[in-house]
Amino acid sequence: MNSLRKFTSLCLLSVVGFAVCPAWTLDRPDVTFKVFQFPPDKIPRIDGSDDDWAMVPESYTIGMDQLEDTEAPAGHPTARDPMDMDVKVKVGWVKGLNRLYFLYEAYDNYWDFSRLDLHNDIFEVVIDGDLSGGPLIDIYHRDVWTPEAVGALANIDPRVSRSDAYFSFQGVHAQNYHIFTPPGDKDWAMAWGCAQYTKDLPYANHAYRYNFKPGEAGKLILEFWITPFDYAGCEGPQRAVESVLTENKLIGLSWAVIDYDDVNSNKRHFWNLSHQQQFFGNASELVGFRLMPLEPQFRKAIDAHWSWQVIDMESRTVAFKDQSAGQVSAWKWDFGDGTGSNDQNPTHRYPPSERPGNYTVMLTVTGPAGESRLSKVWSVHVR
Repeated sequence: MNSLRKFTSLCLLSVVGFAVCPAWTLDRPDVTFKVFQFPPDKIPRIDGSDDDWAMVPESYTIGMDQLEDTEAPAGHPTARDPMDMDVKVKVGWVKGLNRLYFLYEAYDNYWDFSRLDLHNDIFEVVIDGDLSGGPLIDIYHRDVWTPEAVGALANIDPRVSRSDAYFSFQGVHAQNYHIFTPPGDKDWAMAWGCAQYTKDLPYANHAYRYNFKPGEAGKLILEFWITPFDYAGCEGPQRAVESVLTENKLIGLSWAVIDYDDVNSNKRHFWNLSHQQQFFGNASELVGFRLMPLEPQFRKAIDAHWSWQVIDMESRTVAFKDQSAGQVSAWKWDFGDGTGSNDQNPTHRYPPSERPGNYTVMLTVTGPAGESRLSKVWSVHVR
């Protein structure tokens, strides 16, 4: 699909001529990549080793066959040569943590990392955790694609300065990480925008393993995690909003492997998972990744889980939600006050009391695989 057809099929043009692109305009709609769910007792240790990733099935590996060199001359695609560059990437997550874990394994016949500027072999990652879509780099906030100007930027609002775009928009709703492979004497990554906290603890961590020098061939392992943000403003992390990662959620994610082979030349290959050159500044050109459930070998056949929420403190009314895993056919709730329910998601009003109530609530679930129960001691509180 050429860029004009892609634009007109996925974006609508408003009456004032502005392009309106819904968040679902991800690239490569024919493929959805998978994010492996690590069990909570097997979270990867960030040490530059791939040992923790041995449990991840091969179906989660994304290799060079999925990448295209989008800076190759038109009509002359770059041939994939594993003796020149070979890359494998796995992505993981942990239920309850708003982090994306990455294992990047790459062989290169010439590692370029001796300079202290942006000229460096790079793993460039862009993440849009809430599928908000749209531009994330300052120049794209000042410019909008129109059908008449596909392939060129058409400035529609000159009142928005580059400075305003940078400090108000760049990297705010989706984040771009230029990760140096390896960094040499530089910081491990360049985060586009002024929210530099996004690449440091407690929002990111990283480790490398390699034994080559600049200009040499060899294998590199990069292990890291990052925190996607729905809002990451310049004012600092105190107002930042992390993207909430939940099972089966679809997120926007893509990367490019930027490969230099000459320290004195700007010639490079731009191996791109999105296949759209501008993905680095437009979250609508990312690809879809699904946060997968636990693989069967890590699941219990039946496992009781539940949550609660006070919906009216004055009347001491609490809503309970079953979150059990496995095939469940019956539920038995004990509300800790001598009453119970057989509903899956009951609402319960605790009796009036002059003292605050701390209740021990238990859920027992049964199904073809047997029985499981979970008690939370003094977890439910009402006035």
